[in-house]
Order: sequence, then structure tokens, then C-alpha cells
Amino acid sequence: SSDLAYINLTKETFNETLDNNEIVIIDFWAEWCSPCKQFAPIFEKVAENNPDITFGKVNTEEQQALARQHNINSIPTLMVVRDGIILLNQGGMLPEAGMGDLIEHIKGLDMDKIRKEMAEDEED
Repeated sequence: SSDLAYINLTKETFNETLDNNEIVIIDFWAEWCSPCKQFAPIFEKVAENNPDITFGKVNTEEQQALARQHNINSIPTLMVVRDGIILLNQGGMLPEAGMGDLIEHIKGLDMDKIRKEMAEDEED
């Protein structure tokens, strides 16, 4: 096992990780992207501070199929998944405080209500 506070996700491990963890926060990034490099230490610090949450990174150069599958158009893109439901898929980096607020928000959500709303949307 590595000392990293996050896991590097591949198409082989992506779905399994989402299925097996309650909250997963994913950073889609690439080596050539300078905002991604600025965001990396923030993401790592937040990951270290929230060991109860699963953090993953997707290298969009190496994992082009995953990036396409999730319509990643700009990087960094932050994706947040809870109970296998994608709650956020948004380009741009967040400051540490913003990440903290986001995590509080995600933890506080009533997932039963969200599932119910999603089921109702599908009926339309």
C-alpha cells in the first residue's frame, strides 16, 4: 500500500471504487495542465484531512476512455460521488476552504431524498 492519501483510478478500478465507498471525490487532471499542478497539493491536503472519504485522481492522458465516458472537457475537473450517484462534475479548481465546504455539504445530504427525486425525474 502507498502512503498517498488518494488512489490513482483507472478504468479497471473506477466503478469498483465508486461502488465500494460511500463518498468518493475525484480529480481529473493531466501532467501538462498548470492549474492541475496548483490544485494537486490542495487536493492531497484535503484528502489527508478527511480519511473517512475516498479520494481518487484520474490522469486523463492515461485514462482517456474514463475522461470521455464522463464528458470531461476541461481540467482540472472535480467529480463527487455518493452512494454511486454523481452529485458534482465541475471543471475548475477549488481552494481548500471551498473543498471543506463541499465536503460538509455532501456529508449532510439526505441521500434517500435525492434517490427519490432521481426516481421521479426518470418517470417524466
